[in-house]
Order: sequence, then structure tokens, then C-alpha cells
Amino acid sequence: MEKARVKLSSTEPDKVDGLAADIKSVSEEYNAKVSGPVPLPTDRLRINTRKAPDGEGASTFERWELRLHKRLIDVSDSERALRQIMRVHVPEGVSIEVELIE
Repeated sequence: MEKARVKLSSTEPDKVDGLAADIKSVSEEYNAKVSGPVPLPTDRLRINTRKAPDGEGASTFERWELRLHKRLIDVSDSERALRQIMRVHVPEGVSIEVELIE
């Protein structure tokens, strides 16, 4: 039996959770089995930069961090549900990946 694995990722957790809730409600509407959304570990990109461009003065640093929030949803093989999932509005800044798995 095939299933679709939907991977969502964004820097804004509210958008990811909202889209995951939309996908789950659409799947349940068409009687497809849904497992998830499973929160995956948050990726953190940390960047430390020196404030002074020429190296003179006090050695002060700026610290920047970018967090990438991810969710994973498995939907059983329901063709109607998968077609409706493809039509769900994806907010700007959210990456979505759909993969078919046996």
C-alpha cells in the first residue's frame, strides 16, 4: 500500500502549523488515514560576525540565528485526498515536498 509523505519547512512555526492543520483536515474529509504532523528537530543556523569592519577597537560581535521548523505528515493512498492536498494554498515562505512511499 502506497502512502504520501508530506514534508513542510519554514522559518515561521505558525505558518507551518497552520498548513499542517489544513492538510490534515482535507485528508480526514476524504477518509484518508493521517499520521502526524510530527515535529522534526529545528535546524539552527548560527552566524557570528565582528562589528568593527577594520579590526580596530573593542572586539565586539553580533550574533545572528536562523531557525528552520519542520513537520512531517503521512497520508494513506487516497487519490481524491492527494488531489485536494495539491490544491491547498501554501503560504509564502513555506516549503512543501510530497513524496510517494510504498
